[in-house]
Amino acid sequence: MPWFPEFYSAVELARRQTRAAGLADPVGRYFAALNTGDIHVLETVWPGEVVVFDPRAGEIHGHRQLRRFVRQNQEWLAERQARIETIAATRTGGRAVVETLARLDGQDVAWPVAVVAESQDDFSVVFRTYCSQWPVDGRRHLRPPILTSGPVHPGDVVGRYLDALAAGDADAVVNTFAPDGYVREPMGPNPTHRGTAELRSFFSAQLTAGGIVLQRCAVTDDGARCALEYNCIRWGTDDLPPQAGLAVCERGADGLLAAVRVYDDVQAPSGRP
Repeated sequence: MPWFPEFYSAVELARRQTRAAGLADPVGRYFAALNTGDIHVLETVWPGEVVVFDPRAGEIHGHRQLRRFVRQNQEWLAERQARIETIAATRTGGRAVVETLARLDGQDVAWPVAVVAESQDDFSVVFRTYCSQWPVDGRRHLRPPILTSGPVHPGDVVGRYLDALAAGDADAVVNTFAPDGYVREPMGPNPTHRGTAELRSFFSAQLTAGGIVLQRCAVTDDGARCALEYNCIRWGTDDLPPQAGLAVCERGADGLLAAVRVYDDVQAPSGRP
């Protein structure tokens, strides 16, 4: 059959193009699979080990578990008429962080969700999803650590922000923001606090009893945005069970913070906002 080599070449070319597109945009391919229920692309791009850390489903290993997870997630999203909008992407080395806003049940209320894709080679990948589950079931869920602390030392304004937050110094935290900068909480009726006055009011309330200590685990930094994966271990005078989260610090042209967007489900100690 003289056509067979050409057929094989076409299939191989399509496979390579699919792999190239997937490696260039791993989180995009992941979201596409969750929305459509089609895992074929993920299996083509990463024929090796695929691991997913999901706030609702827990830890998923291998293609068999992934097929079940993707199918269930697609049904869950379809039932809620979910629409997902990408708002920012940060990439460096073998890691990519994509921030999205999901809208459920046709409502305009946005649910912030961030996904990290990390690949140590061209055949395997790990996806880590960060968000609050409050918009889903009205509860906060303790999220055990996914990563351990590492030698992570963000410099410039990001480091100053984290140090001021840990010290409980609201004024120093606010001074790391541009005049029109904002912080967005992972949940709440009014999650965004913009401008110096709102930021000072927000952080003063959050830091009344002392600092918020984030154990730094991994950083994805492209120069414009720094995405920090962390474990929150202390809030004021209270030691907390380590809880996983992610914060994206976006720098402005003036070198100050234009935005900080938080993705976690950390429960504040009793009696605090």
